[in-house]
Amino acid sequence: MKKKHLIICALSIAFLAVGLGAGYFIDTSLQANRQAMGCNTESPLPAPELSEGIRGSQFGIDKNINETTIDDYLDRPDVVYRDMRMLKDPGNYEAIGGDSYLSGFVRGFEVVPYPYLVNVSDLPEAVGETYTGSTLFTQDSSGNYAANYTESLNILESLFPRDKNIFLMCGGGGYAGMTKDLLVKLGWDAHKIYNVGAYWTYTGDNNIEVKQADGSTVSYDFWKVPYHDIDFNQLHKVKKS
Repeated sequence: MKKKHLIICALSIAFLAVGLGAGYFIDTSLQANRQAMGCNTESPLPAPELSEGIRGSQFGIDKNINETTIDDYLDRPDVVYRDMRMLKDPGNYEAIGGDSYLSGFVRGFEVVPYPYLVNVSDLPEAVGETYTGSTLFTQDSSGNYAANYTESLNILESLFPRDKNIFLMCGGGGYAGMTKDLLVKLGWDAHKIYNVGAYWTYTGDNNIEVKQADGSTVSYDFWKVPYHDIDFNQLHKVKKS
């Protein structure tokens, strides 16, 4: 009976998916219908646990759910997936073996640039400075965060729903760890937030390639990227006392 239910569930989802096309966006109504049909059979996630060594101590990357295991945890309706990189970061990440461009991403992740959320500090010296424009929050020397706009917290809650588990990824794990710190200090549940590591070392089966190389010509298909921009010109600055 269980097998028959799973077959019906899979067929129902297939019919519901008709018309969505070949894009990379997750349709929330599809997820709702999936849950209503009793298809939400995900097992509980392992609790966040730091990796050993520098991956855990410096970057805060999770031991159980990371770039080596993330394929086993995709497509869960109880999770939101966020890649924290910029499309083109001003920092010189090539100097540390990375990529300043968002050359690809793991299927299901949506891109929310961390440098738009809060001012970036403590980058490796070789990287230099990253984005220095407007941000939703400012972090002071004591590690406290202050909103720069009256809408800042509402935007953060929209991008990172408190009632979901949150998987954070970036190039090397740094931006993801910084995002977790921001969310936890602003009241999010640390037990529901996972730094799932570094795209630069991802070798799984769900890679969406953005970088295209044709001989010496390189281009980037940024149209593939589910990207969350922030129009700071439409926001209202907090009046400083």
